Amino acid sequence: MNFSLLKTDHSSSARAGIINTAHGNIETPVFMPVGTQATVKAVEQGFLIEPVSADIILANTYHLYLRPGTELLEKAGGVHKFMSWDRPLLTDSGGYQVYSLSDRRKITEEGAKFSSHIDGSTHLFTPENVMYIQKQIGADIIMAFDECTPYPCDYDYAKKSMHLTHRWLDRCIAAHDATGSIHGYEQCLAPIVQGSVYKDLRIASSEYIASKDMDINAIGGLSVGEPHDLLYEVCGICTAILPANKPRYLMGVGLPENILECISLGIDMFDCVLPTRNARHGLLYTWEGIINIKNAKWKDCFDPIDPESASPYSVKYSRSYLRHLFQVKEYLALQIASIHNLCFFVGLAKMAREKILDGSFGPWKNGVLDKLTKRL
Repeated sequence: MNFSLLKTDHSSSARAGIINTAHGNIETPVFMPVGTQATVKAVEQGFLIEPVSADIILANTYHLYLRPGTELLEKAGGVHKFMSWDRPLLTDSGGYQVYSLSDRRKITEEGAKFSSHIDGSTHLFTPENVMYIQKQIGADIIMAFDECTPYPCDYDYAKKSMHLTHRWLDRCIAAHDATGSIHGYEQCLAPIVQGSVYKDLRIASSEYIASKDMDINAIGGLSVGEPHDLLYEVCGICTAILPANKPRYLMGVGLPENILECISLGIDMFDCVLPTRNARHGLLYTWEGIINIKNAKWKDCFDPIDPESASPYSVKYSRSYLRHLFQVKEYLALQIASIHNLCFFVGLAKMAREKILDGSFGPWKNGVLDKLTKRL
């Protein structure tokens, strides 16, 4: 894998580039739809190519490990073949899911022991076996095993957790280097900066991660409840230290305004479940503002869902019709809304890239922020 930096915005740290992987190129900045269980909910893979135009999607190690199981995925030839997806794919390490199972897990130096949310069975994730599990799955970019701290988080715990994440990283790198590719193509390991919202910890962690000279670096432990100003402050601290010649991935972020602000801080890659999760509840992101399509005000509105959308369904179908589909609980509502939101989020990053390349990113970002956060 390699990264080519094409242009940096003259008024900010926003940049445009290309990541080359075994399954194709990723144009950055990029938003990655989340396909937790080898599927983006309510969206068939063909729609992710057209109209969504996703360069890369994300899948979840914890969930795939439990079902269908990594032995089956290895037998299938990897997750790309299993789900018929021939573009790049990233897997997280399962660390966030272990974090979310606070009442079902125990963290030690060895790793994280947890109980399955499916049947209560006990499992152990270590840096070593998480590397092997992700190699079985076969993603192009695999994440180091880390501990994600909550917000708020006690300073001493955040410091202890950060050092544990660093020690686990060293074990991840050793395990990754010691085992070859299972599916015949390169898999790139991404370390993760931690340290909660504490400046000195984030500096120390960013320096430690940078010293490993990996092909891609990630920032974790954010979008866990902290206010937006802290998100941006921490993000800026990390991007000032992480090498400029490597892609920077901000995990689990976020809202449209978060994405644009963090692009301006030098972030290249984003993922978040919000587009599809909120779509299933009728919350739509448009270039005019945010719509709750279930509201009665849209009952008699025969305007397109979003006339500026890249999704043909958002132009073809009216707000009144989509509201009707939600009211009668038709599955088509979930598909139309999910594709619409994915087109918006993926398109937002692509539009930012265009503006960086043509030199107008700063004025464009400032001009659209108010619209994107407005409730219609």
